[in-house]
Amino acid sequence: MPFGLCNASTTFIRLMNDVLCPFIYSFVIVYLDDILVYSATWEEDMSHLRQVLETLKEHQLLANLKRYEFAQQSLVYIWYVIGGGELNINPSWRPS
Repeated sequence: MPFGLCNASTTFIRLMNDVLCPFIYSFVIVYLDDILVYSATWEEDMSHLRQVLETLKEHQLLANLKRYEFAQQSLVYIWYVIGGGELNINPSWRPS
């Protein structure tokens, strides 16, 4: 971790779990340094994103929008491919 922040991931997860508590497992997952927002429809997605971003703003937390990807049908996350209501192992992943 930069600047000697040895517990930064744990601190981030705990803070996000506290701040985003009403949304966790309804349409938000927080893992390591990521916030995943998932929805069934475009309209739900826009509503969920608005709720998450407004909640972060209320708690004076900033999001670096350059690091975010929006409106993805599927995504590769860690060693999984998530999308279309399915969770599959990434075919290009090789165990070490």
